[in-house]
Amino acid sequence: MQTLSNASAGGIVLSMADRIIESRAYLSEIDGKIGDGDHGVNMAKGFGMAAERLKGKDLPLSASLETLGTILMTEIGGSMGPLYGVMFTEFAEIIEDVEAIDSAAYSRMLHAGLEGIRSIGSAKVGDKTLLDTLVPAVEAFDKATSEGKSFEEALDALVKAAEDGRDSTINLVAKIGRASRLGERSLGVLDAGATSCAIILKELSTGARDRLQ
Repeated sequence: MQTLSNASAGGIVLSMADRIIESRAYLSEIDGKIGDGDHGVNMAKGFGMAAERLKGKDLPLSASLETLGTILMTEIGGSMGPLYGVMFTEFAEIIEDVEAIDSAAYSRMLHAGLEGIRSIGSAKVGDKTLLDTLVPAVEAFDKATSEGKSFEEALDALVKAAEDGRDSTINLVAKIGRASRLGERSLGVLDAGATSCAIILKELSTGARDRLQ
């Protein structure tokens, strides 16, 4: 059975931070079309602060996720800090005492993060938010494992579903947040949160896949 060593996977969070920082201008550009235009700036700030605190420490994945989540919840502005903050801290709590993360533990982690987000927001799939990326990604992972596919194959299915979910937001009308005031004018633009969520899930899952034993 394929597993991921918690102790040796903390570097995934640093890679995630690199990708978010690289995408700062792109995320803000998308956000500027229907939102405040600060999504990329705020995300890069939070992930950058986490990276500075994690560099050179060789922490487990759980502790690295906890550090990232706490910073996002307490030290950056915008609506996304608390949402991603609770997602990452829930991820961390689920795998804190798991030495070898298998597909079942990874699924529990994903579901905990999803429920954390749902506990502090009212969005649902179809509202043009990060849930349009996260929910189908989690469902795709669970479907793959229920069909007897390997952990690696399930991670690949998750990434594809996340990117498809991100792309689906082009054809959605925003129902939540500032963009909702635009009504039909929010059509034709990717949602910034769904886009950053796809980046996060891809980096997390490809990082996990590359470290499977």
